[in-house]
Amino acid sequence: MIDRRELMQLAENLGLQPQVVEKDYVLGWLLAGIRANADLAEHWVFKGGTCLKKCYFETYRFSEDLDYTVTDEAHLDQALLIKAFTDISAWIYEESGIEIPADRLRFDVFRNKRNRLAAEGRVYYRGPIAPRGDLPRIKFDLTTDELLALPPVERPVVHPYSDAPEGGITARCYAYEEVFGEKVRALGERARPRDLYDVINLFRHDDFQPQPGAILDVLKRKCDHKGIQIPTLDSITAFYEELSGDWQMMLAHQLPALPPLESFWNALPEFFAWLAGGVRPAMPQAYPLAAGDEIIRQPLGTLSGPGMVSSALEIIRFAAANRLTVEIDYVKENGERTTREIEAYSLRRTRAGAIVLHGFDINRNDHRSYRTDRIRGARATGRTFIPKYAVELTPGGIQAIPPTARTASATGFGGVGGARRTSATRASQSFGPTYVYQCPVCSKKFTRHSQDGTLRAHKAPGGWACSGRTGYLLEIR
Repeated sequence: MIDRRELMQLAENLGLQPQVVEKDYVLGWLLAGIRANADLAEHWVFKGGTCLKKCYFETYRFSEDLDYTVTDEAHLDQALLIKAFTDISAWIYEESGIEIPADRLRFDVFRNKRNRLAAEGRVYYRGPIAPRGDLPRIKFDLTTDELLALPPVERPVVHPYSDAPEGGITARCYAYEEVFGEKVRALGERARPRDLYDVINLFRHDDFQPQPGAILDVLKRKCDHKGIQIPTLDSITAFYEELSGDWQMMLAHQLPALPPLESFWNALPEFFAWLAGGVRPAMPQAYPLAAGDEIIRQPLGTLSGPGMVSSALEIIRFAAANRLTVEIDYVKENGERTTREIEAYSLRRTRAGAIVLHGFDINRNDHRSYRTDRIRGARATGRTFIPKYAVELTPGGIQAIPPTARTASATGFGGVGGARRTSATRASQSFGPTYVYQCPVCSKKFTRHSQDGTLRAHKAPGGWACSGRTGYLLEIR
């Protein structure tokens, strides 16, 4: 188990309560235990907001629950669930030192309104923060009657802690288009702030832009399956008062700074117009690179350098992802300390090796760059902005990984990251959907058998050399 000081430092870096970060830490190990369990691994499909945070977008709201679609209804048996999680708890303790008392495991199995089996679980744990006292818990929501519109994908799990397994952690989870469509469906049904936050964040995200037809197809199939109407702007308008009343209470503890409801609510007309087949608003271009500069898009906690305050950089990155301005405490070359309110856009490593933050200074109404070794602190404001340049501060790209064959041991567990791949596994990759990506610079198209929009340097249709970047998803065949 990681040292308490490591967790407290990361909580400070992120501007969150330590208990929120501790829960994220334990969630990672629970995901590892489920994926390594031979009985559950191939029948449990991870979904929901925690899936977005742990498997797709690192700079995202922290979540508290684990939601799964279970494809084998026989798994929703109380005795089987208790036995499986007793084994998982023992494995997690052996691998990490996190204590999950077997006598505190709780799973309630019931029939939902569609007369299908569902279950709610409670898993209590003792992590690094408090060696004694009441145990915090993680809630499980398990369903068997969800429609899987697309084949599940294998994704790496973000686990930015020093005890991460050598092979990493992976999860079998919803494809990106499916989790997006499911979030739209949920927004239309239940008026929860986190669903509005998720839908608009997915819509705005610069790194991955699926075609609206793919999302709409998933949404239609899921609504048909549940016998409900497809959400519309008019149907969601009725939820405004409820969303407004719950926005602070249900979201504030999951975020370093809470964006105003209006910045998400006011984006709904644009989102629904896009979903209906409209043109997506033009994405702003990146701020021009100086000669020899390199864009930095490293994962959480990996940025370091002389004088660098990592907590400030993580807050800056969060603010940029949520389109909030940020106040930075900065030391000028003459030693004078000053505060600047900026729109943050990009981290660059210069030819000389310095790391520089590029932003737009609100008071000076002009672009400015700031050496990160002179940034002493940062605070996300509640003030929003419309990007003038591409926001390049989040880790880049949706990186899919191929499915892995798993060899179970005598205890029912395989490797956390998956065992060696078999010829059958490799052959299976030729089936399933085909993803067509387009380079945003030269418009060249690339066909993939996995959701990987990363583009290497390539020859453009006109014969010139294109540097390549993250491609836009055009279609799924």
